[in-house]
Amino acid sequence: MVCPRFTFIEAIRAQLDALESELQTVISEDPTLARTLALLSSVKGVGTTTAAVLIADLPELGRLSNRQIAALVGVAPIARDSGAMRGKRMIFGGRASVRAALYMAGLVAARHNPTLRVFYQRLLAAGKAKKVALIAVCRKLLTILNAIARSGQPWNPGHVA
Repeated sequence: MVCPRFTFIEAIRAQLDALESELQTVISEDPTLARTLALLSSVKGVGTTTAAVLIADLPELGRLSNRQIAALVGVAPIARDSGAMRGKRMIFGGRASVRAALYMAGLVAARHNPTLRVFYQRLLAAGKAKKVALIAVCRKLLTILNAIARSGQPWNPGHVA
């Protein structure tokens, strides 16, 4: 007898595969989307899934300033001050799906992208908490992707945004 839970998981996996193939078809049929996907995927740490999320959920990419795009996604530190009290800087709000995809890309980039790895290690050496440093990597990655989308040029590790 087959356990119903495994058939349910297999059904969900089949639906995910179908959605991913449909997404790839839609992107490959539109030359602008295909070019944007290739440009965003040129950064080490950004895969096709992250690039597809950015294309779908962040159409403003390349059209806003770095501060505006970071605030829109929710990776900009927001001051929690009142009068003489200085609160902690925190991130919140923004587009959760983009922030989640960017977080996963930031994890990969902090390990495998030479430019962002040096940035991450420098922040850790300065005494920043690992999560704070990782969010800083996510924000830097977002500014790099914003510059790539704006310029239409692929990733150049020698030039950092």
